[in-house]
Amino acid sequence: MKVLFHVKHAEEPRPLIDTALELGVALSSAQVRGLEAFEALLLERAVPAGMVAEADAGRLRRRHVLDCLRAASVVSSQDLDAYDLGSGAGLPGVVVAIARPDLRITLVEARRRRAAFLELAAQQLHLENVTVAAARLETLIEPVDLCFARALAPLPRAWTLAEPLLRPGGRLVYFAGTETPTLREIDGVGMKEVRNTSVLERSGPLVIMTR
Repeated sequence: MKVLFHVKHAEEPRPLIDTALELGVALSSAQVRGLEAFEALLLERAVPAGMVAEADAGRLRRRHVLDCLRAASVVSSQDLDAYDLGSGAGLPGVVVAIARPDLRITLVEARRRRAAFLELAAQQLHLENVTVAAARLETLIEPVDLCFARALAPLPRAWTLAEPLLRPGGRLVYFAGTETPTLREIDGVGMKEVRNTSVLERSGPLVIMTR
């Protein structure tokens, strides 16, 4: 029996383009359509496949799309490329790729089924700046300017995985949980927090770590 999920837009009455601006991200109409198409793809494919929790089916925009969009606000014009480490269902990599088409993003996902979904998403959404690497993180060799880590590992472990992949001055953008990590855990690493606006007041901060 096929189970159908329905997006509940009542939780997000404001237009996506306006909400993104409050998060520090300016979107074109085409980018809004891209994010909406990705949201629909998550609902159609990722939720039934268990890549996104069924409980999140009615709150995909706030819980995932808007949460991931925060990472696009910390990308600078000097950043050329990035890894989304343990990309899963493309969160945050696909969202950032739509919002920042000038940034080349490699979605790194070792699990074949999830990597296949990422390939499908990149194809259907026409993301020319996205590459999918169906590989373990330890096999990556090309350095990048940014690494994104969301639901990957605790902060010290995420830094251990990301640090060898970053160019000098490169940054890890880490999605912290609601319990703020202790920033003094890692000596000799530049670290700062990016706190949320009222749009996502229940989400944890982004932690930016610089190599």
